[in-house]
Amino acid sequence: MDLTACADLSENRGWPREEHKWGLLLSAGTGYGIDDPQGGLAAACVLTRYEPGLTALGMVLVAERHARQGIGRRLTRHVLEEAGTIPVTLHATPYGQPLYEELGFKTTGRAEMVRGRFVPPSPADVSRETSAVRAAGVSVRPATAEDLTSILRLDHEVFGADRTHLVTRLPAFADHLRVAEAGGDLVGFGAIWPNMDTHVIGPLIARDTLTAQALITSLAQASDRPLRTDVDVRHEELLHWLKARGLAHLTYNAVMNHGAPDLPGDWTRRFAPLTVAAG
Repeated sequence: MDLTACADLSENRGWPREEHKWGLLLSAGTGYGIDDPQGGLAAACVLTRYEPGLTALGMVLVAERHARQGIGRRLTRHVLEEAGTIPVTLHATPYGQPLYEELGFKTTGRAEMVRGRFVPPSPADVSRETSAVRAAGVSVRPATAEDLTSILRLDHEVFGADRTHLVTRLPAFADHLRVAEAGGDLVGFGAIWPNMDTHVIGPLIARDTLTAQALITSLAQASDRPLRTDVDVRHEELLHWLKARGLAHLTYNAVMNHGAPDLPGDWTRRFAPLTVAAG
C-alpha cells in the first residue's frame, strides 16, 4: 500500500501525516485498503503479525466523505477473516470502541496517553533518584549493535511473542535507543522516535518502575521536543512520576482483544508500546 496515500488519509481525518510511523508499519506489517473511486484511499489499516499466534491491528482510518457508511466495519471484518483463528489486539479510541465491541472485541485493559515537556528533577530529586538507581545496581547507556540479541530475547519474554521483524527495525527508526543493565544482565530498554513535533517514548520495557524511570530520564535528556507516551494504567507509580515531570493527561484508550481473554507476556515489565498501532 502506498505510504503517501496513507499519509493523505491521515491528514484527511485531521490526524498528523505521520509518514515516519506509516513507513515502519507498512514495512513490518501488512496494509489493507479500500480504493476511493475518485482517487486515493477510502479506508485503510495495518495488521502486524507476531509468532506464534498474535496480530495487532492499527491505523484504522476512513476518509471523511466515506464516514458513517459502514466502510470501517467492512474493512475490519475483512482483516479479522484474514487473521482467522489468530487473536487480534488493538488500542481503541473512545470513538472507535463501540464499533470494535460490535465486532466481538473485548476490553482487557486501558492505556493513558500523556504528553508534555519533560521537566528535569530538582537537585534533591536527582540525588535521591540517582542513589536509588545505584542502590539497585542499575545503569543506563546507549544501545549498541552487540545488544540486539539480548534486546530481542528480553522483548520476546516480556511481550510474549516474537517481534523480531519489528524490533530489528528499531535502531534505524528511533532517534535514541537506551538499555538498562544490572549485574551484567540487560533488564530493560527504551526508545524515543520522532512523530511530527514530538518524541514518542516506546517501546519501554523494564524490570520495575525505577528502571523505567531511569530509561525515560536518559531518553528525555537526549530530546529537545515534547514527549508523548501511552502507559498501561496499572503502572500508577510511573504515571504519577511522569505527571510530576511535566507530562499531562491527554486521553485514555481501551486495550481490546478478539479471540483471546488477555495479552500474552508479562504486563508488569511492559510499560509502553512501541506504538499503539502495533503493540
